[in-house]
Amino acid sequence: MAKSDLYKISGHWDHYKDGMFVLGDEEKDKEVFALRPMTCPFQYQVFLNRMRSYRDLPMRLGETSTLFRNEDSGEMHGLIRVRQFTISEGHIICTPQQLEQEFKNCLELARFMLECVGLADDISYRFSQWDPNDTKKYIGTKEQWDEAQGMMYKILEHLGIKYSVGVGEAAFYGPKLDIQIRNVYGKEDTLITIQIDQMLASQFGMEYVDTDGIKKNPYIIHRTAIGCYERTLALVLEKYAGALPTWMAPLQVTVLPISDAQADAAKQLCDRLSDAGLRVNVDYRNEKIGYKIREAQMQKTPFMLIIGDKEMQNGTVSVRSHKEGDIGTLTVDEFISYINKLIKEFK
Repeated sequence: MAKSDLYKISGHWDHYKDGMFVLGDEEKDKEVFALRPMTCPFQYQVFLNRMRSYRDLPMRLGETSTLFRNEDSGEMHGLIRVRQFTISEGHIICTPQQLEQEFKNCLELARFMLECVGLADDISYRFSQWDPNDTKKYIGTKEQWDEAQGMMYKILEHLGIKYSVGVGEAAFYGPKLDIQIRNVYGKEDTLITIQIDQMLASQFGMEYVDTDGIKKNPYIIHRTAIGCYERTLALVLEKYAGALPTWMAPLQVTVLPISDAQADAAKQLCDRLSDAGLRVNVDYRNEKIGYKIREAQMQKTPFMLIIGDKEMQNGTVSVRSHKEGDIGTLTVDEFISYINKLIKEFK
């Protein structure tokens, strides 16, 4: 948490107070606090701890933090509605000349993360701009907004990104590129944002000495790489209906001995797979193998390894995939190579 003074400098107190959890009453209390709704003003203190030169830039600050936002019930729904959440948020403090390359790096990182979790094909882009007819929602002058939006426009055109325009969707301090996604209900939500900000550096007195010896305000890029962890995870669970890709599944393999006679072999196999870095367990229950397979299928475990007398004698396993069904008989080494290839490819 922090004192309200910090949020008054940034402008969040005037423009975002209703979305914050405020502790105290300004009319009664000497000090009023708020739970941390964003990382921006906190990370800026790193830059401000001494005078900076152009040689210090770009300064890339990143942090995984717990944030709190008092969102209305209609803003989000289901698993994606949270009031305490975790986010890996970064701020790149740079010169105007560095802005485009740093923005491109942020976008490439976001794309990489979305490809890893399997959401890259489900997104669209929105260039969120200010509303010149409702200037009370924003800080800064028209000239500053025209400059910031003009720079973002050039960057997006250079990168060849197809986007829609959202007038009035900008942050109160600058335009942003919103990476949008539709959930299973068809509602479009913002998953990741990359923002260009030339306002808050001035608000906080952030300056660097440029090559000409003159003190200047830097540009700031606000970015997340994968958005809010909890919301992104909810979208992933919805997309895969719980049948997560092998690399992501909390349990990747379940070993199914046909009878108690294979229990020791199943334990040895489990240990071997675990030593190979896989997440694995053994179903030792005294149940028919068909029942065990159905249970593992219901749990959406990516792979089932069935061991009977024949497999135990031959040092093999009968492999069954949740998605593809019966794959056949493999040696343990062959199965480890097979599943590691899937994991390496984020499948």
